[in-house]
Amino acid sequence: MNTLARSERTKVKRLPARGAYDQETIYSILDDGFICHVGFAIDGQPYVIPTGYARIGDHVYIHGSSASRMLRSLAEGIDVCVTVTHVDGLVLARSAFHHSINYRSVVVLGQAKMVEDPAEKEMALEAFTEHIIPGRWPEIRWPSELELKATTVLKLAIDEASAKVRTGDPKDDDEDYGMNVWAGVVPLSSKPGQPIRDSRLADEIDLPTYISEYLRK
Repeated sequence: MNTLARSERTKVKRLPARGAYDQETIYSILDDGFICHVGFAIDGQPYVIPTGYARIGDHVYIHGSSASRMLRSLAEGIDVCVTVTHVDGLVLARSAFHHSINYRSVVVLGQAKMVEDPAEKEMALEAFTEHIIPGRWPEIRWPSELELKATTVLKLAIDEASAKVRTGDPKDDDEDYGMNVWAGVVPLSSKPGQPIRDSRLADEIDLPTYISEYLRK
């Protein structure tokens, strides 16, 4: 199991026992989601922007319009913070103070680089699609040359990163365990609904299995 070096910026200081620095934990949390929040600052003004992402090997890839101020700024090499969080449950304690949330999160720090190689760029766009809907890429029209020019792809090395995870029961004070109050965890998860056909979809086109059986963790 490979473990990332703990930098002063990624070391978990609040409840350090919840911190994790091994690639297996970090990569599994990244792979379970497809929306990240990208934090950066321009002229002293901080921004945090949600966007889609995919992991390929030891890099996180993000993409968007070539006109995007966020992507143009990140391509200049400014510092960036990419975060991913999954909420797994509501932790209901006997006291208000000890209510919490079960979660899995990752923070990745560094400087993003623009993907210039056309083959790597197309690979990233395929990864975005397959990360969200596995099996989709072979069926759809791939990006045209004009669409590729209108799209910027950036990658961020997963070199400086850490995970933080909370699981399990509430942690009440000893004197509160005798209270006549329900305590425990309400699990939360994302579940797909029934697919809705495009109003212009031809009647003879059936729903693919990779959609009808789609399920995320």
